[in-house]
Amino acid sequence: MDDFIRVTGARLHNLRNVSLSLPKNKLVVLTGLSGSGKSTLAFDTLHREGQRQYLESLGMVTGFVSKPAVDSITGLSPSISVDQHLTNRSPRSTVGTVTEVFTYLRLLWSRIGVRPCPGCGKDIPPSHADAAEADEDAEPGQRPCPHCGAPVPELVMGSFSFNKPAGACPACTGLGEVIRPDVRRLVDYDKSVAQGAVNGWNAKFTDWSLPVLRAAAGHYGFTFDTDAPLGELDDRQRDLLLHGVESPEFRRHFPDTDPPATVAAGRFEGVATALLRRYNDRADDPEYRERAERQGLVKQPCGECEGTRLGAAARAVTVHGLTVVEATRLALTDLADWLGGLRERSGGEEWPLVEPVVADLVERVRRLLDVGVGYLTLAQATPSLSAGETQRLRLAALLGSGLTGVLYVLDEPTIGLHPSDTARLVDVLRRLRDLGNTVLVIEHDLDVLKAADHVVDVGPGAGRDGGRIVAEGTPEEVARTAGSPTGAYLSGRTPQPVSRGRGDGATALVIRGARAHNLKNLTVRIPLGRLVTVTGPSGSGKSTLLLDILDRAARRRFNGAGEQPGEHDGIDGWEHLGKIVTVDQEPVSRMPRSNAATYGEVFTPIREVFAARSKGALTAGHFSFNTAGGRCERCEGAGVLSVHMHFLPAVEVRCPSCRGRRFRPEVLGVRYEGYDIAQVLAATVDEALEVFREVPAVAARLRRMADVGLGYLPLGQPAPTLSGGEAQRLKLAKELGRRAAGRTLYVLDEPTTGLHAADTARLLGVLQRLVDAGHSVVTIEHNVDVMRASDWLIDLGPVGGSGGGRVMAEGAPGKVLFHERTH
Repeated sequence: MDDFIRVTGARLHNLRNVSLSLPKNKLVVLTGLSGSGKSTLAFDTLHREGQRQYLESLGMVTGFVSKPAVDSITGLSPSISVDQHLTNRSPRSTVGTVTEVFTYLRLLWSRIGVRPCPGCGKDIPPSHADAAEADEDAEPGQRPCPHCGAPVPELVMGSFSFNKPAGACPACTGLGEVIRPDVRRLVDYDKSVAQGAVNGWNAKFTDWSLPVLRAAAGHYGFTFDTDAPLGELDDRQRDLLLHGVESPEFRRHFPDTDPPATVAAGRFEGVATALLRRYNDRADDPEYRERAERQGLVKQPCGECEGTRLGAAARAVTVHGLTVVEATRLALTDLADWLGGLRERSGGEEWPLVEPVVADLVERVRRLLDVGVGYLTLAQATPSLSAGETQRLRLAALLGSGLTGVLYVLDEPTIGLHPSDTARLVDVLRRLRDLGNTVLVIEHDLDVLKAADHVVDVGPGAGRDGGRIVAEGTPEEVARTAGSPTGAYLSGRTPQPVSRGRGDGATALVIRGARAHNLKNLTVRIPLGRLVTVTGPSGSGKSTLLLDILDRAARRRFNGAGEQPGEHDGIDGWEHLGKIVTVDQEPVSRMPRSNAATYGEVFTPIREVFAARSKGALTAGHFSFNTAGGRCERCEGAGVLSVHMHFLPAVEVRCPSCRGRRFRPEVLGVRYEGYDIAQVLAATVDEALEVFREVPAVAARLRRMADVGLGYLPLGQPAPTLSGGEAQRLKLAKELGRRAAGRTLYVLDEPTTGLHAADTARLLGVLQRLVDAGHSVVTIEHNVDVMRASDWLIDLGPVGGSGGGRVMAEGAPGKVLFHERTH
């Protein structure tokens, strides 16, 4: 039996006829500069072909899984991928539901939970005789209270599920939050309805609504002056305008009067009511819902369940004094401690009933601690997780599968992980390997590289300068290879970044009394005109401090709303700043038609170049795939057609008219420097920069994208496929092109995500230039090179979750390095 996976002649994307042998049942790390071809080799070649061969062996049709451009691959196993695009965006999904830990908690509470009787108020002990029924997610029956005989619902697992009617809070249906209209954004109180007081109403709709409002008021015996400013209207008139004739808010004024029967007679829906209805009707359209929220809808914690998602009955049930809500709000490390002491607290009759449930719970929580997410809580919504956290949750699930002979392909599992936690993650990867699996990891982290059995360095550059195997072998062999960028870092031949030594500044922002989430009433000084890094273990409070407190307060301050302390006492030093720019890892867009070129505002000047080259025959609009005129109308500029497969998922196929090139032949006939518009979209930033070097409006934008480490990115890459780090660097490049308004504070959330050490050095050069220009940069980072290059470090800890939230050390990197309290 061959002990290697052998690849011959791989030439997909930028791979240059690559051939290599990867040892089986080993921890193999693929590394190299961003865009060098690592993901193409790991995911698009090895993983895809592993899936295709496995499905084919089962006799299944594999036409929808195309064979990658490779001569042959032998020795493959069935493959499982864990990439950065797995986050469940459903608002009903939490850490507890995706890991199934909450399922076991519901079983535990339904079996031994104690609750107060709604009749007499005395505690009702669990009915062990009904424990078998507790396993079923069925609607609960009734049984009498042993004290007063009043009927009470039986406890089943569904009683504690916020996704089932039996357990969900009726006010928010288990979402934990409600949508409410923000009246200040919906209407302008200084204007009348006739003058356009309602935001979002055009003149035609306003003219149509005026007689309906007057008819509605007449139906109830009062007048509605459509020419009077809204601030002069009484409660009846405002409630009619905002909420409509059928709303509780308006009907309280006329409880005994039936609403008008028709719109002409005055059946007015209400501005806020109509917006809420459309919002709920378009639940599957995130773009529309985002627009509605900008127009005047706000999300608020549900007032009835206080954001806990569960109904009152479920919230009252306790197991040894702890409610299920309190259990889901514990950090996983604290939950593990509570579960560990459960046997001592359980009586003789109770423990045999729950022992298998607790054993499974303890094992599942332990696996989550092993992958470094012990600071998370079960109640945290999965849309709020980072890409690295999502991957580590999947990794914990794989640890429990017991599969052997599998090829696991992982994409940078250390994202967002503090260096002190990396050793535990390496242990997890080795456990997967020791089960008899091949673990293939794309990574830049030097600790993971040094722990690998086999390292493959892809490069030497990115895009067309990559796609070759520069070095392979043990970490020591790669370190000795001349010409390997990774080897230079592994061996120490490349010098480490050093701090510019700017030290503490004379001016600073001071955040006083920060106490949101797990922060322990912190007062933190952030020097201005410096490169400042906030670091610490995952979950120690870094994002809370900078994104939840500083960014939120800055938005209110610079938008003229004034500070609104609540989770902090105040922030001093705003007078030294002109504005704040926060660049996080949220997607730049969820629309597939948005891409790196359109978001980076480089596609418009490119289209103008092509329009000029056509000598008046075509306009810039003809070179847009989003508007009719020059695009292929069969696929409407998408380049692909969606084929519905009845009971199977829809499959995208290349458009037969334009062959995936998006445009009509006469548009593709116009060329600049030998490139047509479709070829420009397929080119990388670095390639396009060479093509448009003589066009300042294009070259300047492309150069900023290259400077932040995106030189490898194809201009036409759809925005939803960008990683969190790529999305952030694209936002940063866009912000760098804006004219700075006075001194600017840039707040960055792990900008080095997905970057090789060589790319990190380039990004650091951009950040240092910002500081040299008089601006301030504060980053959330775990990257050691960024820490070394910073002027000032703020280290939070000592651990994540409830045990964190303290300042462990602050000062210049040299000072923090030798501080006894810091990691």
